[in-house]
Amino acid sequence: MQNYWRYALGPSLVIECFSVLIEIFSATAIPLCPIFASMEIKFFRLVKAIAEEGSIANSSEKLFLTQSALSHQLKELESQLGFKVFHRTRNKWKLTDEGNELYKIACEVIGCIEKGFDTLQQIRKGSAGTIKLSTECYSFYQGLSSFIQKMGILYPEINVDLILEATHQPIPKILSNEIDIAIVTSKPVYEALSSTEIYEDEIYAVCHKENPLSSLDYLDTNHFSDIHLIIHSFPLETVAVYEQFLKPNKIIPSKISAVPLTEVALEMVQANMGILCIPKWALRSFKLSDELAFKKIGRNGLRRTHYLVIRKADKNKKYINDFLLSFEEHFQKEK
Repeated sequence: MQNYWRYALGPSLVIECFSVLIEIFSATAIPLCPIFASMEIKFFRLVKAIAEEGSIANSSEKLFLTQSALSHQLKELESQLGFKVFHRTRNKWKLTDEGNELYKIACEVIGCIEKGFDTLQQIRKGSAGTIKLSTECYSFYQGLSSFIQKMGILYPEINVDLILEATHQPIPKILSNEIDIAIVTSKPVYEALSSTEIYEDEIYAVCHKENPLSSLDYLDTNHFSDIHLIIHSFPLETVAVYEQFLKPNKIIPSKISAVPLTEVALEMVQANMGILCIPKWALRSFKLSDELAFKKIGRNGLRRTHYLVIRKADKNKKYINDFLLSFEEHFQKEK
């Protein structure tokens, strides 16, 4: 029975139920012995039902068992306990003194278990839901598909929808309730939002080994003036290398092309047609050519912090918290 409680109710409720037993036994004349500690739930239900219904015949329908089966259970119980639970007459069943104490225990234990399952149901009600997710840049979607697949296995009751049309403007969309979670690299300051720092990554400049810049230890701002910069999408304000590195120094590359597909962008770099700035983790699913070189951006590298943003009003939703914890665990390992 102890294993049953632990599985069905969880550790805290198991402790509560056994605390109830200890408290009751200490207040009665019945010793707390291994027999009582190992009693099955069906015996508690049996004693409670017969005491409240007045006989085995009346208890049969309530417990969904035949009178013969219930009689057999009662004999088995009394044999284990070593005392009579009921005085039997033709028309009336009356609890013995020991049986009366056992009935009190049964009421407490069953009440504890029912309370536990009520709690479980309340928890489960908050376990299902749909999460609408978007990011501030298309490159962030790289790697999300494997995580969503993992979520589908671990939490089949949680449905995750990628809202691509909200890309580049996830914060306004989350404030207007059009999405539920945003992935961004700047912590928003809105009172209605809550941000969780997930991971930090570094962006590298990827170029062909025949490109003159490949011989440098790192690329400085002036090296970007005359290059063809390949990005995933406009506007430039959503491109980290521009917003964090070039814009503060008033540098705009001579040519900028938006190429949404990473594999096409890599083909262009491999053909020495331009430079792509991207974190290494975003390229793990691609077969990279040995002719590509990864260069640091700036002497100290170009790093950025990623945040998951939700509405504070959603913080107590279990399915939201399940998603946040799983996301953090998954991507911290990945990065």
